[in-house]
Amino acid sequence: MRESRLRVGVLGAGAWARSAHIPGWQRDPRCAVVAIGDVAPDRARDCAAHFAIPEATADWQALVARPDLDVIDIVTPSHTHLALATTALEAGKHVLCEKPVAYDFRETRRLAALARERGLKTKLGFTFRYSPGVQYAKSLIDEGFVGRPFIFNGYEQNSQWLDPQNPLRQVDPDADQATLQTSSLEGYGAPIIDIGHWWVGADYARVVGTMRNFIPERMVRATGRMMRMNIDDGDIFLGEYTNGAIGSIQTSFVTIGNYPGIEARLYGERGAIICRLVEEFGVAETVRLATPDGVEFKEVAIPPRFYPPGGHPRESWRSLFYANLIADFAGEILDGGERNAGGFADGARVQETINAVERSFHERRWVDLPLDGEAPGRGAAR
Repeated sequence: MRESRLRVGVLGAGAWARSAHIPGWQRDPRCAVVAIGDVAPDRARDCAAHFAIPEATADWQALVARPDLDVIDIVTPSHTHLALATTALEAGKHVLCEKPVAYDFRETRRLAALARERGLKTKLGFTFRYSPGVQYAKSLIDEGFVGRPFIFNGYEQNSQWLDPQNPLRQVDPDADQATLQTSSLEGYGAPIIDIGHWWVGADYARVVGTMRNFIPERMVRATGRMMRMNIDDGDIFLGEYTNGAIGSIQTSFVTIGNYPGIEARLYGERGAIICRLVEEFGVAETVRLATPDGVEFKEVAIPPRFYPPGGHPRESWRSLFYANLIADFAGEILDGGERNAGGFADGARVQETINAVERSFHERRWVDLPLDGEAPGRGAAR
C-alpha cells in the first residue's frame, strides 16, 4: 500500500537544491524526499548524507522511472529542463522544475498540455510569488484594495555579477558574439513578469523593450578564464495588458543592491501596493500601502497566516519563500482538484513575454501577443 505522504525524487544536488528545495520538502510533513540524483556521484552521496535521504544515484533515468515516486523535482542546469520534465511527465510524475522549462514558450505550453491530459500537476520555480509579502499583497488585491489596476512596475535586480571576476554559472561559448544573447531578461525577468501577470490579472497584449551588455568581459566558471560574453546584463520593457492596464519591467544583475532584488508596485483606482523583497538589515521583505485619502505609503505587518510553520520575517528568504512554494504544490497534488497555480501554463505565458521582448529588441518595434496569433490556453487557476 502506498504511503500517505508524497514521495519525492530530486534531480540536482547543487546549492539551490540544498538551500531551498530539499529543506522545503522536508519541512512539510506531507512529503518525503526518498532519492537524490546528480551527474556527480560524490555530490549526490554527500547531499543524501547531509539530509538523510535514503538513495543517491547518478542514473537519472532510473530515478525518474521508479514506480514508487509521486513527484520529480528538477534543480539542474536550465538546458536540461525540457528533456527531464518531458521524461518525468511521460512517466506519470508530478513535476516541480526550476525556470525556464524551455527557451521557446511553445515547448513549455506543450508540456503543460501533456500534464493536463495525464491529470498531473506542475510547478515552476517562481520563488517570489510565494513570499509571504507577495501572497499578502495578492490577498489584498483579491479583496478589492487596489480596485481596477492602472499601472504595474516591476524590478528584479541586484549586483550579483557586477564584478566580472565572479564567474557566471552557465554560458554558451559557441554563441554568436555579434548578436546580443538573452540572460538577465530570462533568468531575472521571469519571476517579476509572473508576479505582474498574477497581480494585474491579465496577460500582455503588446510589449516593446531594450537590452544592454554593460560588462562585456566575464569569468567563465567552467574554464576559469575571462572571455567576451555578449549577453544582456540589463534590460527594460514596457507593456500593455489585455485588461487596459500598462506596465514596465526592469531587470539586471549589475545594479547595486542585495538579494533577492524584487520590487513590485501596483497602482489602481482605490489603492496602491509596494512589495519590496530585498534583504536589508536582516529583513527579507516589506509591504507598504497607500490610498487616495492617505497618499503617504505606510509599512504594514504581514499577517502570520502567510508564513510557513516556524517561519518569521528574519528567516532567510531562500528557505522562507520556498517552503510556501512546496506547501502550495503539495496541497494542489493531494487535494486532487483543478487548481494548479504557478505551473507550466503560467511558465509558458511568462516565456512567451520574454520571447516577445527579445523579438522587440532585435527588430526594434512593438510586438503583439500572442506570438503565434492564437489565444494562449488558460489554466484553471493562476
